[in-house]
Amino acid sequence: MGDMTNSDFYSKNQRNESGHGGEFGCTMEELRSLMELRGTEAVVKIKETYGDTEAICRRLKTSPVEGLPGTAPDLEKRKQIFGQNFIPPKKPKTFLQLVWEALQDVTLIILEIAAIISLGLSFYHPPGESNEGCATAQGGAEDEGEAEAGWIEGAAILLSVICVVLVTAFNDWSKEKQFRGLQSRIEQEQKFTVVRASQVVQIPVAEIVVGDIAQIKYGDLLPADGLFIQGNDLKIDESSLTGESDQVRKSVDKDPMLLSGTHVMEGSGRMVVTAVGVNSQTGIIFTLLGAGGEEEEKKDKKGKMQDGNVDASQSKAKQQDGAAAMEMQPLKSAEGGDADDKKKANMHKKEKSVLQGKLTKLAVQIGKAGLVMSAVTVIILVLYFTVDTFVVNKKPWLPECTPVYVQYFVKFFIIGVTVLVVAVPEGLPLAVTISLAYSVKKMMKDNNLVRHLDACETMGNATAICSDKTGTLTTNRMTVVQAYVGDVHHKEVPDPGSIHAKTMELLVNAIAINSAYTTKILPPEKEGGLPRQVGNKTECGLLGFVLDLKQDYDPVRAQMPEEKLYKVYTFNSVRKSMSTVIKLPDESFRMYSKGASEIVLKKCCKILSGAGEPRVFRPRDRDEMVKKVIEPMACDGLRTICVAYRDFPGSPEPDWDNENDILNDLTCICVVGIEDPVRPEVPEAIRKCQRAGITVRMVTGDNINTARAIAIKCGIIHPGEDFLCLEGKEFNRRIRNEKGEIEQERIDKIWPKLRVLARSSPTDKHTLVKGIIDSTHTEQRQVVAVTGDGTNDGPALKKADVGFAMGIAGTDVAKEASDIILTDDNFSSIVKAVMWGRNVYDSISKFLQFQLTVNVVAVIVAFTGACITQDSPLKAVQMLWVNLIMDTFASLALATEPPTETLLLRKPYGRNKPLISRTMMKNILGHAVYQLTLIFTLLFVGEKMFQIDSGRNAPLHSPPSEHYTIIFNTFVMMQLFNEINARKIHGERNVFDGIFRNPIFCTIVLGTFAIQIVIVQFGGKPFSCSPLQLDQWMWCIFIGLGELVWGQVIATIPTSRLKFLKEAGRLTQKEEIPEEELNEDVEEIDHAERELRRGQILWFRGLNRIQTQIEVVNTFKSGASFQGALRRQSSVTSQSQDVANLSSPSRVSLSNALSSPTSLPPAAAGHPRGEGVP
Repeated sequence: MGDMTNSDFYSKNQRNESGHGGEFGCTMEELRSLMELRGTEAVVKIKETYGDTEAICRRLKTSPVEGLPGTAPDLEKRKQIFGQNFIPPKKPKTFLQLVWEALQDVTLIILEIAAIISLGLSFYHPPGESNEGCATAQGGAEDEGEAEAGWIEGAAILLSVICVVLVTAFNDWSKEKQFRGLQSRIEQEQKFTVVRASQVVQIPVAEIVVGDIAQIKYGDLLPADGLFIQGNDLKIDESSLTGESDQVRKSVDKDPMLLSGTHVMEGSGRMVVTAVGVNSQTGIIFTLLGAGGEEEEKKDKKGKMQDGNVDASQSKAKQQDGAAAMEMQPLKSAEGGDADDKKKANMHKKEKSVLQGKLTKLAVQIGKAGLVMSAVTVIILVLYFTVDTFVVNKKPWLPECTPVYVQYFVKFFIIGVTVLVVAVPEGLPLAVTISLAYSVKKMMKDNNLVRHLDACETMGNATAICSDKTGTLTTNRMTVVQAYVGDVHHKEVPDPGSIHAKTMELLVNAIAINSAYTTKILPPEKEGGLPRQVGNKTECGLLGFVLDLKQDYDPVRAQMPEEKLYKVYTFNSVRKSMSTVIKLPDESFRMYSKGASEIVLKKCCKILSGAGEPRVFRPRDRDEMVKKVIEPMACDGLRTICVAYRDFPGSPEPDWDNENDILNDLTCICVVGIEDPVRPEVPEAIRKCQRAGITVRMVTGDNINTARAIAIKCGIIHPGEDFLCLEGKEFNRRIRNEKGEIEQERIDKIWPKLRVLARSSPTDKHTLVKGIIDSTHTEQRQVVAVTGDGTNDGPALKKADVGFAMGIAGTDVAKEASDIILTDDNFSSIVKAVMWGRNVYDSISKFLQFQLTVNVVAVIVAFTGACITQDSPLKAVQMLWVNLIMDTFASLALATEPPTETLLLRKPYGRNKPLISRTMMKNILGHAVYQLTLIFTLLFVGEKMFQIDSGRNAPLHSPPSEHYTIIFNTFVMMQLFNEINARKIHGERNVFDGIFRNPIFCTIVLGTFAIQIVIVQFGGKPFSCSPLQLDQWMWCIFIGLGELVWGQVIATIPTSRLKFLKEAGRLTQKEEIPEEELNEDVEEIDHAERELRRGQILWFRGLNRIQTQIEVVNTFKSGASFQGALRRQSSVTSQSQDVANLSSPSRVSLSNALSSPTSLPPAAAGHPRGEGVP
């Protein structure tokens, strides 16, 4: 599929191009081959062929400053000639394919076979049929009409199988559709900034065309290939394409190539887009992969690659799900779509989600039990029949009687299968799917955009949340509220008249020029609203300060446009400051600098006095200033920023690369205190978390006093409690040993009490999260959620059990690494996620409690009934109705219970709490006892109670008896009322509590009841039912109602007394330790080898196709990148054996690059976590 669409895509583009090539000065092919060069080769090629990047812009009819004119016909033409920025997705599975997949279910196949045999035999009338000699022990006359109806049972079984298959397929189909909807929603939200007709606009990524001038900045994920035209200090992480973890510095004259799918780690600038969609570097690799995957599948259909089998089907699923309209989301596409399936493909690499682990175990246990039961049933029935017929009654085996006997055996076989079908809870996977899908849909309304389904359920088990401060706990609307300027500490914004004119001019210039020009303050959208802050919020706060001083920053920027800035040292987590150098009219230079006050003040040796003149600023003056100005500001929860400048002579020109000398000897202009108010709903949300047994920790880059003040306002720490607030440096000192290595036991001493980590680097955040997750210090392993918005939070988000990225403030990199995106950046949405997560867990437990009661009862009834009366009191079709249809509906009803606040009143379950608690076990067994007692009473003395004919020992095709119908009906009634009992699993008394808040539940209970009436009254032969009288109905309902009363009786028995009850479905401590650590080496190697085998097949088979794109190989020619390719994964060591047979370095790295998107563990493929993180 994918292969076809992609190649069509190519050929179409090629055809167009040959027609229109002339309109632009270069064809798509030329640009594509240009983008395959790197570094100096590229620069040389641009010089030889085009002259310079300006010339390329001219050929593409675009202006580096004004961008494209943006007219519709022009954009249309560009899309036609150069293609669209969109990788065509794989086709979704059709409904029929899903039906086919649902049919693969083993139990269903057994049923189908049984039904077909039964059908075949019912149509075969042997000559001996009339022979009296064959009539077996269970005498009883047969009506002629009834004999004809023998086919009904087989047909009914087939019909019910069809129902089940359709329901399952429909479910899968709607799940996939939902997933695609989600995917496209994530995509529509992905916008990128371009310049069109001199206006800076944000457009959806898919709208970008060749020739667009895109503005790139820190944290962006590049959406297309392009050439760097202008900018400063741009560093790119290209590991997603090359596997090199080092950041690559880009410049117009050394390396101007910017590739799609790479991350901007530092700096900003502009690029002209030269290749989009399938023609971009990511697109090319993705196409190769898509095509490779196809052949992979064809191959294992022939069963040649047994070991690759699982893999290929996974990769199939992966491409299916993930490619959902990959509107050039390079990372996602290059990693085989959605990381969910990624997790499945690497199941032995990444732990299963807690719930999946427990469920798989439970299902296996139940399945085994069911198999044994059904086998025993069949054996007993067959033996009893043969002994009775041939030994006791001494009947000879007559040849003409064979078909009759075979028919009996088939009937026994069907009963056995029925027992098996009932024993296996088919509803389980369904319940999980429905519950998760429903939750995810509803969580959208609560501002949680779930990217990985199981994150939702993991969140319910969370025991710790490590949250950012800015934007999550606070509103992220920065305003300057205090300032120290001209020797005076102003407690509110100073009056413009009180500041000396010289100081004022320096201050306005320093703020206006030394901040990103994309940061602006725009007029409010509504009358009377607050002005809109666009861009970096701290800079917005400073620009707002300029406006509050009745000055304007626009004229300053107009006079000194971005192109004229001489050098920019952009902000990063190491420098903690930003500086801009400009050339003054007299050829000398001036540098403006701003940053965290304690860092910038250390570099100041002068300060502006009240008269606007610099005076000496000694270390002891600085200490006094820290005490008198900075600490009081920080204790009010303000973030302090220092603004400074320095003048340099024009000649000799300073060595700008020697940062330490340049960023020194500054003159301080002012220190401002910026307030970022706590969100009003945060303290309440944090209180809920603490009540729910979740520890909230704040990890921030801010000064420790500011952090502590905000933590107290939020309620993360309460004065007088025993807790730790540490700075990053101190934290590192405490957790490292003499050699500087991190020791787990040292971390264990700190984290339980740690509440605030201030001045922390991204690595500290990652270390803390990893330390808490790997800790065995508490009896429950910690489940950690992390929030992040910056590019540097990627590793921590990836490491955490659940990563939350900010939807508004978050960078693309953070979103890419996260599991859930908070669309409103609000901490209280995390609490909602916890509620939903716990709800999913509870819904599944409710369903289990209901389902297992049905299973236990049905299996025992079928088994004992068959052994005592040679015939199961519940017929195959009836069992199917109870088991498949009712359970499907029950899973719907119980899985869609809305969450309540009470969920937040208990502690988290943690990883080793069993799925079925003692209370639930008590409920299951208690209700089973009630139901079995009543059913057996009805079975053996029912006919006397109701004065009706006994249904026991009926012959083969006898008409349905009222007796057995009453048993079936009572059984269903009891299940219906027990469904209401199942709504509570913690032993609550009031099972009706909140029942009307769940309309789905009410509808389903009433609906099932209505259908049951129809089945009993009009089901007739297919359902083995005979219509019942009103009084019989009343008795059935009355016995059913008894379930509710009995439920209260069970609730009275204290669970603590029932020590003998086993819990089921728990993960033991051993499985606890992720297998990764237990047998890392073994796992790594065979994982790698299997992937490598696939990689090689891909490689050798793909050779001819790759011939056209052999340029890609040259990328990796240089020795360094060959090293990088081998360094790529720890497991790649096993690939080095194969280096020999792959002839040249360049090839190895290509096969590596090709297999990388599918073979890496989800972390390494495109994420900063791959390497480079200590």
